[in-house]
Amino acid sequence: MLGRVLAAQRRLPANVRALSWVSFANDLASELAYPVVPLFLTVTLGAPATVIGVIEGIAEGIAVGLRGVSGWLSDRAGARRTRWVVAGYAISAGARVVIAAAWAWGVVLVGRVTDRLGKAARTAPRDALIRDSTDARLRGSAFGYHRALDTAGAVVGPLVAVALLAAGVSLRTVLIVAITPGLLTLVLLRAVRDPPREQQTAALRGKGDVRGLPRAFWFAVGVWTLFSLGNSSDVFLILRSHELGLSSTLVILAYATYNIVYSGLSWPLGSLSDRVSRTLVLGGGLAVFALVYLGFAAAPGAWAVWPLFAVYGAYIAATDGVARAWIADRTPDRLAGTAYGLFSAATGGSLLAASVAAGLLWSHVDPSAPFYLGAASAAAALLALPLVGSAR
Repeated sequence: MLGRVLAAQRRLPANVRALSWVSFANDLASELAYPVVPLFLTVTLGAPATVIGVIEGIAEGIAVGLRGVSGWLSDRAGARRTRWVVAGYAISAGARVVIAAAWAWGVVLVGRVTDRLGKAARTAPRDALIRDSTDARLRGSAFGYHRALDTAGAVVGPLVAVALLAAGVSLRTVLIVAITPGLLTLVLLRAVRDPPREQQTAALRGKGDVRGLPRAFWFAVGVWTLFSLGNSSDVFLILRSHELGLSSTLVILAYATYNIVYSGLSWPLGSLSDRVSRTLVLGGGLAVFALVYLGFAAAPGAWAVWPLFAVYGAYIAATDGVARAWIADRTPDRLAGTAYGLFSAATGGSLLAASVAAGLLWSHVDPSAPFYLGAASAAAALLALPLVGSAR
């Protein structure tokens, strides 16, 4: 079994493997801090839940424009994408310093905006670089492997946070520790290279003209935007778990359980999507999301958080990397960066709306309301998925 896994890993391009380890280090840093930030805001800085939704929404909203531009510019530059990837990770590393030093929620807002700008700068060029480097028959496997390593870092991060909290350190100290693995990404990025110029001829002809994107691409983006309108930030899952009775430490452990499932299933489900219909895998993921969100809305007690978070990991393993490969299947070679930029901008804009709506619903309707909205949007997207298959 181990030999087969290693052989499958060797079949993946060097860029995919290198970028996966970069993402491991970055997500170790991000997810060490991510479940702590909402608790830091509410417990240490005294911010209300509405402010959390506003912070997440503003941070994503400001970054939406750059999400589209970075991919388009990387196409215009002849598929020279690594400069954007390096800059994006460097900006996020600096943002963690700002958040750790925050004395008021407004400073956390600045840090989150900066972090999202870094993510926006790197995401589309990075996904396009993975696509540029990978044979079409291995796209699901490549994106799944990348998400698996990315999420393995997200498993280690919360566990480190739990160990630190159990040792009695403050929430702020946890955020300070998160700075170091973020800086490590800048060292690991030295192994990433743009594909040779002879592999970039199609990209050099593209010039980022969105009119060259096919109808099937736009249908796919539309369906995923519909789903994302209810897919608010995971901070609301964390807050809901805390409200149901879990301590800060147990909330982080439950979140780590979700990431363990996500990491373990991402590569297998990505590889499965290379052999069967990607739409079928995505549809299964959307169905699971709707059920999990209904579960969080109607959860009878803290015990329900554990199985819900575990099953939630299966949803994202079936959609995150697979959706990127799904978009790649509907994108011309010469427009990969532009396509991923538009996809990222559309989903980011939807997250802005979803996070603000979730904060308002939580504070002014009921803490369960954001989860009913999420379940409804997933069900609507599931019904619309066949439209993508019929588009050309």
